[in-house]
Amino acid sequence: MNDHDNPTESNNKVPRGMTAFFVFCIVFVVVYVVLYTPGISGWSYYKIFEKRVSEAQALLTDVQREAKASYRGDEVAITEGGEIYASSCAVCHKADGTGGIGSNLTGDLKFGTSEKDLYESIAEGREGGMPPFKQQLNDTKIRKLIAFLETLRK
Repeated sequence: MNDHDNPTESNNKVPRGMTAFFVFCIVFVVVYVVLYTPGISGWSYYKIFEKRVSEAQALLTDVQREAKASYRGDEVAITEGGEIYASSCAVCHKADGTGGIGSNLTGDLKFGTSEKDLYESIAEGREGGMPPFKQQLNDTKIRKLIAFLETLRK
C-alpha cells in the first residue's frame, strides 16, 4: 500500500463520462426551471386548465341551448317529432294519438299539458305503464316529440 501514514489521491482525474453527466444535469435543471417556472416563462397548469374548462363550458352552453330550445311551431322539428312518435309511441298511443294501451293524447292529459310536464312524463315515465324514454331519446328528440304532441291536441 502506502509507504507513509497519510493517504493521498495523487493524480486521479474525474472520468469524462461523470463530468459530461454532471454538466448535462446542470443544463437540464437550468432549462427546466426557465421553461416551467411560472414567474419566468409564464407557463402554468392553471392556465391550461382554465382554458380547457372555458372551452368545455362554451360547448356545454351550446348543447344546453339547443336542448332547452322549444320547437313549438317549427315544421321541420314537428315532422321529426312525428317520426319519433311513429317509432316509439304509436304502439301504445295509436298513430293518431287517441290511445290504446296508453292514454289518449288528443285531449286533457292526466299529468299536465305544459312542456315541462310532458317532458317529465316522456323522460321519467309515469306509474301505470308509461316507461321512461330518457335512455332511448336525448333531450332534443324529446323536445321535438313534445312539439309534435302539441299538434295532436289542436
